Amino acid sequence: MAHNLLILITVFTSITISATGRLITTTTTNSSTDGVHDGYGGVFRRNPLLSLSKSTDESGFCDQTYGFMPCTTSVIGNLFLILVYGYLMFLAATYLSAGSELLLEILGPGIVGGLFLPVLGALPDALLILVSGLSGSPETAQDQVSVGMGLLAGSTVMLLTVIWGTCIIVGKCDLQNSIALDNQDTKGFSLSGSGVSTDIWTSYSAMIMAASVLPFLVVQFPQILHSTSGRHLSVLIGLIISISLLIAYCIYQVYQPKIQKRRLAFAKHKHVRSRILRYMKANAFGGLLDDQGRPNREVLYKLFNSVDVDGDQHLSRSELQALVVGMQLNDINLNEDDAVLKLMRDFDTSGDDEVDFEEFVIGISQWLEEARSTKTDSATSDPDTMKYIHDYYEETKREHYLLGDEGGGDDDEGHIVDDPRWTTIKAGLFLLLGTIIAAVFADPLVDAVGDFSAATSIPSFFISFIVLPLATNSSESVSAIIFASRKKQRSASLTFSELYGAATMNNLLCLSVFLALVYMRGLTWDFTSEVLVIVIVCIVMGIFGSLRTTFPLWTSFIAFVLYPFSLILVYVLDYILGWS
Repeated sequence: MAHNLLILITVFTSITISATGRLITTTTTNSSTDGVHDGYGGVFRRNPLLSLSKSTDESGFCDQTYGFMPCTTSVIGNLFLILVYGYLMFLAATYLSAGSELLLEILGPGIVGGLFLPVLGALPDALLILVSGLSGSPETAQDQVSVGMGLLAGSTVMLLTVIWGTCIIVGKCDLQNSIALDNQDTKGFSLSGSGVSTDIWTSYSAMIMAASVLPFLVVQFPQILHSTSGRHLSVLIGLIISISLLIAYCIYQVYQPKIQKRRLAFAKHKHVRSRILRYMKANAFGGLLDDQGRPNREVLYKLFNSVDVDGDQHLSRSELQALVVGMQLNDINLNEDDAVLKLMRDFDTSGDDEVDFEEFVIGISQWLEEARSTKTDSATSDPDTMKYIHDYYEETKREHYLLGDEGGGDDDEGHIVDDPRWTTIKAGLFLLLGTIIAAVFADPLVDAVGDFSAATSIPSFFISFIVLPLATNSSESVSAIIFASRKKQRSASLTFSELYGAATMNNLLCLSVFLALVYMRGLTWDFTSEVLVIVIVCIVMGIFGSLRTTFPLWTSFIAFVLYPFSLILVYVLDYILGWS
């Protein structure tokens, strides 16, 4: 159905625009033309319909992209072309997204999730930026490159403002103790009582995104100093830094799942220890520490015997496993065998795969010392109360929550691909088709934006800032909003990590393409206001996202306000203060 619709739209566009923008005639007898009857050299003549608002050359002739793509000289015609080509770019982004997801199902994260997916997600934007500065003479490219800069700025700003704020609204849950409760949304639109929570990795993604604006600052350095020399060199340095950061970011993305898995496993083990201490404190007949603050051996011996079921004065793996099972640790998706193995390592200093009473006392003493070092107010209170055990438990629980749990039980976990071979072929076809559509229609879309800008006297930057991101980022934006609507901490973390990651790729991959164009073609870098907008939005949202993991509903308004602020700022700086 989608393919049939695509064919119909393309054919209808070609016929309509060709008919309204230019009529073909067989009149060839008169080489001189009055511009009305015989058209261009007796071959083309202008159709006056819909052509009143477009200023063209004296012949009224418009160049066809690739020599056959439809073109028009009217405002309405160019607007229609922008919509059609924009839809085709949206279709390309959709195919790339679908192919990426299929590839991820087969190969999993790592290289695919860390390298291919971010690059493919930024591919439509990169292609549009590339063609905006490739065609024509350097003078023409200098005029058209503002379309690429508008797309780069508009894409980043839209993701971090409109889409970011919308995800807060659709993903909001009730907040309790600064944590969003999964699938619980009873407080309505309470500005401080509802919101979303993310894991600590999402905060790292926001921090990385804020740091990714460094190449912009390097390129802008001569303008900051009001110097005209060294601008070309600064573009080269910015390009080198941008590519280097892009490679580093991709490497981080590849290894991040492994790092996350190790940190999560360590957090789970700490939580198991805190839960056991909490259990022992609740079931001890007396304090775990004596009056001198040393382990109470009498109390610990009773606890040891309660775990030692067979009474052989040694704790075996099966007895430790029974203790872990009795803790009822289902909320942290615990691998019981792995937990028992780590507990045995904590206690079994002799290496005989059993724990005697002395080893038990030493192990518990080390746990208590670690709990006592917890940086809470209760750690400095009366040690007899041992309230720090409860604080240690709450700290480890929150630490595990912030790290996120890969086995959270979502529907997308544990999915097995039925036919890997066909799925691989299907993924490849989607990626190939999306790439071809994006490559073919990027240039016509840039031309249509430029023609519409000339016809309406609206700067091409603002058209590309507002319109083009709707085409190139619609697919991932809709996907992010739908995923956020699941109203879970894990889905929110993945959603905002994706938004921060997309902005990072814009700042690194797309900027690298842009800087390469400017440097290779000898273009002038004169985008001070545009760079300022990107830097402000990325730093504000990056710092905001890195300093907190819970976002009440009121935070969405900060994001929403930044979008019109960006447009107004560019307009004031360029068209009132004359920075351009």
